[in-house]
Amino acid sequence: MKLLRSKWLRCIQEVAIHTGDGHGPGRCRQQDPLGSEWERHRPAVFGAAYRLLGTVADAEDVTQDVWVRAAGADLQDISDLRAWLVTVAARRSYDILKSARFRRETYVGPWLPEPLLTGPDASQPVLVDESVSSAMLLIMEELSPPERVAFVLHDVFGLEFGRIAEALDVSVPAARQLASRARRRVAKAKQSTPQASKAERERVLVVFRAAYEAGDLAGLVRLLHPDAVYVTDGGGKVSAAHKPIHGGERVAEVMVRVGRQWCPDRIDLAEVGGELALVFHREGRVYSVDTVQITDGLITAYRRVLNPDKLVRI
Repeated sequence: MKLLRSKWLRCIQEVAIHTGDGHGPGRCRQQDPLGSEWERHRPAVFGAAYRLLGTVADAEDVTQDVWVRAAGADLQDISDLRAWLVTVAARRSYDILKSARFRRETYVGPWLPEPLLTGPDASQPVLVDESVSSAMLLIMEELSPPERVAFVLHDVFGLEFGRIAEALDVSVPAARQLASRARRRVAKAKQSTPQASKAERERVLVVFRAAYEAGDLAGLVRLLHPDAVYVTDGGGKVSAAHKPIHGGERVAEVMVRVGRQWCPDRIDLAEVGGELALVFHREGRVYSVDTVQITDGLITAYRRVLNPDKLVRI
C-alpha cells in the first residue's frame, strides 16, 4: 500500500507539472485541498470500487485512476468532494464491471470475491459493513451491472439519484427503479442467508479449526449442515474442485483428505470482509483464505479462495 501511495504522489506531481500555464506551479496550489482530503476520502473510493468489482486489484487500479482524474480536474466548484470522488470511482468501475462479465464466464471453476483484510489486520483503513462480506458480494454478483452500481451508491454510500443517473448515463427515474429492484433482490437473498453473530462465528471457527487440524472427520461432520456446500476458487492456477461439493459428510471427507495432503503450517483467525475467517499458511505463505456462512450453529457454506493471484495482498 505504501508503494501505491508513492505512485499516487508521483502521478499528482506529474499532473501538476503538465497542467501549469507557464506562470508558476500550475495547479499545485489548487490541488493542495485534494492532497489534504485524499486520505480521508480514499477508503470510500476504494470501498465503492471493491464492492462493485469484488477484487482488491481492480479496486486499487480504480482508486489510482480516480486520484489522477481528480488531480487534473478543477475542484473549486465541487461542494461535496466525497460524493464526486465516489461517483467517478463508480463510473470507472461500471465500465470494468461490464467487461468483467465475459471474464467471469470464462473463469476456470467457481469465482469467489478476492479476500479483503479488515479490522486490525488491514494495512489501510477500509469502510466495513455487511456489503463487503463474501456472502453479500456473491449476492450482489447476481445483480446486473447497473443494479449493482445503483444499489452500492444509494444504499451503501447514500448518494442522491441524480449522481447515480449521471454515473450510469440514465434518467433519474430509471436510477430509482434500478436501486429499488436491486434492493428487493438483495433483501430476498438475505432472507435465505441469515448472518451469525460474531460470538457464534468465533465459537464455530475455533472448534472447526481444532477438528480440521486433528483430522477429526466426525467432529467436522457435527459442525457442517447436512446440506452444506463447499466452494473452492483456484482460478485454474492451482488444484481446486471445478464444481461445488454438496452434503455435510461429503464435504467433511474432502476436507480431511485435503488437510492430510496439504498439511498447513498454521491456521489463523483473521477478519476478512468484516467477518471472522480462517487463513491457512503453508511453506511460509498464505495458500488459502476460507470464509463461512453459519446458520443455527452449523456451517451451511464453506468458501475457500486458493487462487494465488487473489492472495498476494493478504
